[in-house]
Amino acid sequence: MTLRTIDRTRLQTLVDRERATHSDRHPKCRAAFESAEHLFGRVPMTWMSKWSGRFPMYLAGAQGSEITCIDGLTHIDFALGDTGAMSGHSPQATADAVQERVSTLGGITTMLPTEQAELVAAELARRFGLPLWSFTLSATDANRWAIRLARLVTGRPKILVFSYCYHGSVDETFAVPGAGGVAVSRPGNVAPPVPLHETTRVVEFNDLDALARELAHGDVAAVLTEPALTNIGIVAPEPGFLQGLRQLCDDTGTLLMIDETHTISVGPGGATRAWDLRPDIFIIGKSIGGGIPSGAYGLTAEVAARITALAESGEADIVDVGGVGGTLAGNALSTAAMYATLTQVLTDEAFARMIDLCDEYVQGVRAAVAEFELPWSLTQLGARAEYRFTSPAPRSGSESAAAADDVLDEYAHLWLSNRGVLITPFHNMALMGPDTTREHVAQHTALFREMCADLVG
Repeated sequence: MTLRTIDRTRLQTLVDRERATHSDRHPKCRAAFESAEHLFGRVPMTWMSKWSGRFPMYLAGAQGSEITCIDGLTHIDFALGDTGAMSGHSPQATADAVQERVSTLGGITTMLPTEQAELVAAELARRFGLPLWSFTLSATDANRWAIRLARLVTGRPKILVFSYCYHGSVDETFAVPGAGGVAVSRPGNVAPPVPLHETTRVVEFNDLDALARELAHGDVAAVLTEPALTNIGIVAPEPGFLQGLRQLCDDTGTLLMIDETHTISVGPGGATRAWDLRPDIFIIGKSIGGGIPSGAYGLTAEVAARITALAESGEADIVDVGGVGGTLAGNALSTAAMYATLTQVLTDEAFARMIDLCDEYVQGVRAAVAEFELPWSLTQLGARAEYRFTSPAPRSGSESAAAADDVLDEYAHLWLSNRGVLITPFHNMALMGPDTTREHVAQHTALFREMCADLVG
């Protein structure tokens, strides 16, 4: 089948039209943005300027899988906080637990543990298989601290990541392959403290030969990876890749760190349980606190024992000045939110329903793409799906980055949001939550088809 070529002149005209519609529909949001003179970039965090339309919508309220802006417009929310609100907005069980902690029990953060911390760790162990856990306030923190521990127990200085990976704002991870495969800083990386080759080795996802070559140097403490790349579209692992990765780590004495901050969408135990990945260190964040800042890393018994031995010998201080931990990590509010979210909201039953809805979402998108013969692809990870404006689907981060199309991105985001549907502003990701309905999916399917028809004219 010959795929359609997009008329770029028509596309720009459509984007201009949708920008004007966005501005007309959101006068209060536009005014709030224009009057935000004391915020750097006019937004609380600079990535909020990524919303299409030249200014973001401003939040009035949110419940379940719907968001209302200060102009009084309600949207179906498939962004769900880019997984941070995977449990839905203000799920009742989490809200009740937070309210009890704040008002009835008191003590949001005290530097004392709560009994719930052990219960949360036990639930994480049940889901992901690693027996020992420590808490953070984000997956970024969890990655930073776990990288230090990996270097400690292996005595090796470097980590290995995959090109265009996503692990939060960890300095070592913003690497892409340069000349001869040497790690260089990713375009746009803000002021890396040292040249990336000093801390990092990098290869393309799904390339076991390159991985073997880089691990053969013997200086890599850990491979840090998502089971499938996200935040650069979704790049799925090819058959045998993750098994080969585990084997190469075993063969070279390298630890395997699995970051499931986004890929927990695969199921209640993430891809780790669904695909039997056997990490030495596991990272999770965003989703497990129901919107309250939370994160955690898990350790195998072997890795934990090696850390403990080095700490007891005096070689490393893991309880004070050693660079692992933060005053607010594991606070009473976060642990209360995590316990309620994991045990009452993001349950095994909820995941089954969310994945079923995502199957319907994927069928609708693929049907429209095929009908209009568009050169696009779609990849699904359980309750999460994302389309990329290229076909076939990219097999590496660099391939996916090369396929980026900012104009088509803006068109799709604005077309949908102007008609009541939000997808993630950084990319074309949709996530099903416990409160997503079949009607929500059906509305997106109908609108997506109309958008494709509008695009081709």
